[in-house]
Amino acid sequence: MTADFVQLVLTCGSWQEAQRIADSLLEQKLVGCAEMLAVKSKSWWQNRLEETDEIKLIMESVTGHFDRIEQEVAKLHSYDTFVLQQVPINRLSSKAQSWLTEVTEVK
Repeated sequence: MTADFVQLVLTCGSWQEAQRIADSLLEQKLVGCAEMLAVKSKSWWQNRLEETDEIKLIMESVTGHFDRIEQEVAKLHSYDTFVLQQVPINRLSSKAQSWLTEVTEVK
């Protein structure tokens, strides 16, 4: 396989937002799957400690799609400053590699 596989992590403000972003990225074949988990987040924002309920999207993709994913997220996300993280996958089972390569149109 020539693709570099990655996991992308993004928090969203609501289930609807997470679903809208996941659906768009899946339809464009920029990610192979998206998992949504309810989380409680604590962070500094505008000089205050904030605590919010958010939805964490965990998605599988390939390295070459990050810029397009970031552009699409920017169109759909409600946060002015969203955090989209790309984490390399060091190893992936061979059948998962084949599947992810196929569904993200990596040639």
